[in-house]
Amino acid sequence: MRAILTAFSLVLVSPAAADEVAIQGTIDSQIEAFRADDFATAFTFAAPGIRSIFRTPGNFGTMVQQGYPMVWRPAEVEYLGARDIGAAWEQEVLITDGSGRLHKLLYRMIETPDGWRIAGVQLLESSAPAV
Repeated sequence: MRAILTAFSLVLVSPAAADEVAIQGTIDSQIEAFRADDFATAFTFAAPGIRSIFRTPGNFGTMVQQGYPMVWRPAEVEYLGARDIGAAWEQEVLITDGSGRLHKLLYRMIETPDGWRIAGVQLLESSAPAV
């Protein structure tokens, strides 16, 4: 088990829970970079296969702006279930966009020597605005 020191106590965390925390941290960091239009930093959180497809942060940023605007400019991000699928992890994420529409996405994550990286994002559902 890994230990995580909080401001108030020492908490023992299972390896799986530590992976979930690290995975969510990677996703959060990429979303924060998108919010700042810092595509160079956002690109660093993409897995090597994704980086080889898009080649430049500019190409990657354009794809996200056009194909995943809810990720580029989310109003809210909520983490749902995560699961270890062997060589990768899958993390479900519920994003509320600026118009209040809900989008459920599946992030495919791989662990690299540089930490967890995003190997793909699939839109699972999009719904009417949240009430």
